[in-house]
Amino acid sequence: MMTNHLNEQEEFILRVIRDNPFISQEELSEMIGMSKSSLANILSGLIKKEHVFGKAYVLNETAPIICIGGANIDRKFYAQSDITAETSNPVKSSRSVGGVARNIAENLGRLGEEVTFISTAGNDSEWEEIYELSSPFMNMEHVTKFDHSATGSYTAVLDQNGDLNIALADMDVFDQITPELLIKNSAILRKAKCIIVDLNCPSETIDFLCFFTSKNNIPLVIIPVSSPKMSRLPKSLNAVSWLIVNKDETETFLNIDINDEQDWKDSVKKWLELGVKNVIVTSGAKGVMVGRENGEILYFPAIETPNVVDVTGAGDSFCSAVIYSWLQKQDTETIIKSGLVNSHKTIMSKYTVRQELSQKQFKLDMEGYLNETIS
Repeated sequence: MMTNHLNEQEEFILRVIRDNPFISQEELSEMIGMSKSSLANILSGLIKKEHVFGKAYVLNETAPIICIGGANIDRKFYAQSDITAETSNPVKSSRSVGGVARNIAENLGRLGEEVTFISTAGNDSEWEEIYELSSPFMNMEHVTKFDHSATGSYTAVLDQNGDLNIALADMDVFDQITPELLIKNSAILRKAKCIIVDLNCPSETIDFLCFFTSKNNIPLVIIPVSSPKMSRLPKSLNAVSWLIVNKDETETFLNIDINDEQDWKDSVKKWLELGVKNVIVTSGAKGVMVGRENGEILYFPAIETPNVVDVTGAGDSFCSAVIYSWLQKQDTETIIKSGLVNSHKTIMSKYTVRQELSQKQFKLDMEGYLNETIS
């Protein structure tokens, strides 16, 4: 028996499917002018309401990018005067949605990729907020909610100079992104054209994904979250297509100091020796060093950004554009410059994921950057 009323958008899509029941999701997306990730969410809703059954011609032809890891509420408190312990302090505050894997998923969704997001969350208002702001850019139907857990959150208190005074991270819910949970989602995982995972996930989950992607010949991208979580990285990285890691995380995992350009280059060699096919070691304003599976190691300077508005999300936007260009089989220079351009544009935005990002805008951004460097 059919349940729940349909909204105008759902009714329109249902009429199109009735008129052409063998239409593919890609054709349907183009016909109605909607992103594939947004369409996937509506189709999922129609299935839940029992208006559409899981027909292969609608839902099963796609090969999404799958992002696995953190989705949280980010809160920032900006002190208005010197911070005094053990008393009330006047602040201004801001609130946004974040999480490394979620940020990457939104960037890729805005770039026109079909993205499926897998994570865990509390059954609470914070999750509803994340869902509402994220679902236009990715399929969120594979997030598992737990009644007795809180949705992930990150709270930062910044002093008058904008420097971090204290940060509070409640990320325990991500410990429930277990191999068992992923096995339940194995049907969608097998269809992935690429799997991206952040190190909010437990180490056994990363190990499982290394095994799973190797067995199913799926590219695996690992994005660390912080130096303390580098212990979750496997010792053998033979299954990893891309590792995008910063200088501090590299020093922590490899137990080395990077003091100059030669140290930086040597760190890339060490990563490649551990089996990773492609690696990027970033160093903020100093730029990036990349190592490819053919053995080449190249340095790229960062793009100078005089108008720094907020660096939050810059690393995630870099990773997203690198993966996007790599999946389009671009050359090394285009892949890295894509990341640098997207990061540069994000730093000049007050948003964690810049709101104007689209496939068309990104193409214009790249053309503008290349024209500037030529002139």
